[in-house]
Amino acid sequence: MNEMKMDAYDAFHFDWALVTAGTMQNHNTMTIGWGGLGCLWGKRVATIYVRPNRYTYEFVEHEDYFTVSFFPEDYRDALKLLGQKSGRDCDKITQAGLHPVPIGESVTFREARLTLLCRKLYHQDMDASAIDPQCLKTYYAPDNPLHRMYVGEILEIRSSEV
Repeated sequence: MNEMKMDAYDAFHFDWALVTAGTMQNHNTMTIGWGGLGCLWGKRVATIYVRPNRYTYEFVEHEDYFTVSFFPEDYRDALKLLGQKSGRDCDKITQAGLHPVPIGESVTFREARLTLLCRKLYHQDMDASAIDPQCLKTYYAPDNPLHRMYVGEILEIRSSEV
């Protein structure tokens, strides 16, 4: 596995990222702003959160692998579009100007500056009764479902020059 030189907090908080699952023939992606990097069960892991009403959820649920890809600031508008539009309704990846490329059993993008290829280890639906009430009020409207948390073992780290 390659080494990764980045601040784990800044990676999700400031950079944004895409989570992608599926095959080169059939995949979907969405922007994520929440996530984490760490160690679990003696493995390097990435944790992501996806709402069940998102189209990407179906892909992450169905596949054993997913990627988390980070982009330079120049791609902020592309990631914004990928977070606002649904792959159910349009080819949002083409609209965003990104180019899918294979990585292991999943997909990343040629434009990504860093990609983590992950194998799902664990998932769990968030429980409203276990969330701080202020966070629940701030981040969850009554009609918006809670996220499902996924933990994936980081199998490969790919850095690229854009």
